[in-house]
Amino acid sequence: MKFFGTIGLFMQTETAPGVWEERIVEKECYGDVVRDNRRFQNHSQLNDDITISNSFSIVADKEAYTYFHNIRYVNYMGTKWKVESVDASNPPRLILDVGGVYNE
Repeated sequence: MKFFGTIGLFMQTETAPGVWEERIVEKECYGDVVRDNRRFQNHSQLNDDITISNSFSIVADKEAYTYFHNIRYVNYMGTKWKVESVDASNPPRLILDVGGVYNE
């Protein structure tokens, strides 16, 4: 299945000389959904937590590939999902494995 969406990169930017600010930069990307899986986790609550075990193979631009270790989330189907691991062994593609919902 094809994918087009945004990824969130954690970046530090200098807002004034010697003053650094941490922020998330969103980048649009495209690629493929390699694995599409969901599961519910019951933690003795009223509602179960939903977790997905999806993998995305995205074509990364130079900045995303350079800072792949800073990728925090993938926006998929209207929800930001936390990136749990990134495989950068096949440039320019990145394989992103996601899990639970990303909490800002």
